[in-house]
Amino acid sequence: RERNLVKFLRFGIYLTAFVPLIIFKDFISPFHFGKVLVFRSLIEVLGAGYLVLILKDRAYLPRIDKVFWAFFLFVLAFSLTTLTSVLRYPSFWGSLERMGGLWTFWHYFLFFIILTSVFTKKEHWQRLFDLTIFVGVLSAFYGFGQKTDIDFFVGSGGRERIFGTIGNAALFSGYQLFIVFLSLIMYLQFKVSGTFFAAKKVPDTFRRTAYLFAFAATSIAVLMTAVRGSVLGYAVGLTVFAFLWMRHKKSRIERTVFNVLISSAVLFIIFSSLFNGSSFVKNSRYLSRITNLSLTSITVQTRFWAWQAGLKGWSESSKTILLGWGPENFNIPFSKHFNPNFFVGSGSETLFDRAHNMFVEILVTMGIIGFLAYINIFIALLSSLRKLLKNNDFAIYGAGLISAIIAYMIHNSFIFDTSANFIVFFTIAGFISYLSVFTEEKGSTLEDKGRTLNPALINLITAFLIIFIPILVYKTNILPAKANYATTRAIVRGWAGDFNGALAKYKEALSYDVPGKYEYRHRFAQYLVGGGGPSSKEKVVREAYEYAITEVEKNIKENSIDYLPYLYASRLNIILGKDDPESSYNDKALDLSMKALELSPTFIRTHYEVAQAYLNKRNYSKAIEFFQKVVDLNPEVGMSYWYLGAAKIESGDLSGIKEMEKALIVKNAYGPSEQDYLKLINIYLKNKDLARIITTYESLVLNYPKNPQNYASLATAYANMGRIDDAVAMARKAVQVDPSFEPDARAFIQSLGREY
Repeated sequence: RERNLVKFLRFGIYLTAFVPLIIFKDFISPFHFGKVLVFRSLIEVLGAGYLVLILKDRAYLPRIDKVFWAFFLFVLAFSLTTLTSVLRYPSFWGSLERMGGLWTFWHYFLFFIILTSVFTKKEHWQRLFDLTIFVGVLSAFYGFGQKTDIDFFVGSGGRERIFGTIGNAALFSGYQLFIVFLSLIMYLQFKVSGTFFAAKKVPDTFRRTAYLFAFAATSIAVLMTAVRGSVLGYAVGLTVFAFLWMRHKKSRIERTVFNVLISSAVLFIIFSSLFNGSSFVKNSRYLSRITNLSLTSITVQTRFWAWQAGLKGWSESSKTILLGWGPENFNIPFSKHFNPNFFVGSGSETLFDRAHNMFVEILVTMGIIGFLAYINIFIALLSSLRKLLKNNDFAIYGAGLISAIIAYMIHNSFIFDTSANFIVFFTIAGFISYLSVFTEEKGSTLEDKGRTLNPALINLITAFLIIFIPILVYKTNILPAKANYATTRAIVRGWAGDFNGALAKYKEALSYDVPGKYEYRHRFAQYLVGGGGPSSKEKVVREAYEYAITEVEKNIKENSIDYLPYLYASRLNIILGKDDPESSYNDKALDLSMKALELSPTFIRTHYEVAQAYLNKRNYSKAIEFFQKVVDLNPEVGMSYWYLGAAKIESGDLSGIKEMEKALIVKNAYGPSEQDYLKLINIYLKNKDLARIITTYESLVLNYPKNPQNYASLATAYANMGRIDDAVAMARKAVQVDPSFEPDARAFIQSLGREY
């Protein structure tokens, strides 16, 4: 009779299939954080149960085959490169947003071990696949719901590109790719033979219909993400499957399907080449994106720039070539070799914590050792599946899973893995390992039948685990959850203008001292330095700034080669020292920003911070020097010209107006605020340049049409130029925007000799 403990473990594995549906909507990183915490907690409990099981019954020791060895060697490489990492803490714990790191990856490997040890019958796999497909379809329909305005769906509101329960269109499409091929395999398995998976209680006809529906729904979901790398993986995967299945079946239908897929691919390429610039395509954002095959598109270029930066960092030394910079540390070489073209103005994406290519990511962060171990995983999987193609009973799995893995590899050439993808990937890898039992490679176990543990010792270990596992779950999962939630409460209170409440919650979050503290400290700093943050003039707020500086300095100490904490600390000091040129805060800000510049010499925002510190000190020549360096780094950024011109104007050099004007016409033009426009106008007033005053006011009312004073000022400028009709029209426009302007507008129009 099967042990109840085995049934418990198997039930726990079934529960992992539901993890991709988990969303912690009131947490930072709501689509990843909760998934990983729940998964880790579940695996920690199952891991304890599994340890007790193998102590009692050696038959459940891990089965050792080439797939096991491939994952084991990668885990060893992951562990080694974490030990040699330039920053071990993030390598071990991962970042708050992605929740990766060695600690979490150990859980995936333990999941694989438990899965392959307790799933001993085909019925177990069928049930797990059914649950996995069911959850994938639910996630797809959640994505469809994001096209509506229903509040239940996080991210709803007519979203152009859906992301389901995964939180990112590219990550979602990668997860759905697995479900697409699993559904297709199961549909054809029951349609063709039904010999391996027994239908038992559910008729084969119903199952085929359900699997076909799942295949259609998840295929639509992949296409609706408009992620070109995933769509390419989908198309290539289906084509490979059709080719392999055609060779196996040798029938006219399979050959026809293969020919149709090839023809469709050719027609799509022709259509994209001929009509990508047509009005029909341009009027559809989806078609514009999906048919853009140009290697010069901004998305493709940013990927290339990120890969180039990473590879430059990888080739820096024999140590980085062999062992990389350490898992989760791609941002370090990326920043060191930052391409200034990333920065095009406010809101630019200038921090890549991942390479958006798993192969480049592994090479840069884990070196050749990790890269070879990673490649070996796919070699082991594909070589195991290749043998299935020669077996009529298992050819469908060989063809289907080879295609799925190829699609996954293509997809991963443009993005990275997260929890949902990993869970399904390890599930499929476990099934491939299981199928090897039915081939000549039976595998082996670590079983040693000559030794058994004393039952009393087993009971003692069990008692220890009952105490230890809850503590482990609390320390590594529950406490981080409390810190995360406290941070989001701080953010919400900050939005509501409750400074004291926000400060209290930030302090609570930081008091836990758990993984994620790096991000929590920076969130606190963002709150203070952001445009909507509190004024630093009040004493209680200045004390909060001092506290934030102390916390960010901890990030500097723990991550000394990361430029970002230096910039946050510099900005906090700049704000505290902005009203006093002699303030020591300005000197400290300058020291911090110069250190950041050493770590990332071409990072444009760092030059801005250096220049701002010099502006605080009224050292205009040095500020202008650093703003000029920024212009030289990327001459197509309007913001840099604007800052350069403004610094010159502030120094008394009115020629700075030329840079400010150029800022409005370069490729990445600067979008001035109302105050920026007024600064321009004041300069033109000094130069008595009425023509430019008028054109600037015209731009001002065009960009800020709700301010009646702008129309009134333009009316006055028109009048000074003798354009009376235009002046009257603008005065009336001011009244339309704000009726309280009517008395002044009436008097103004009458002064021009016109009737109101």
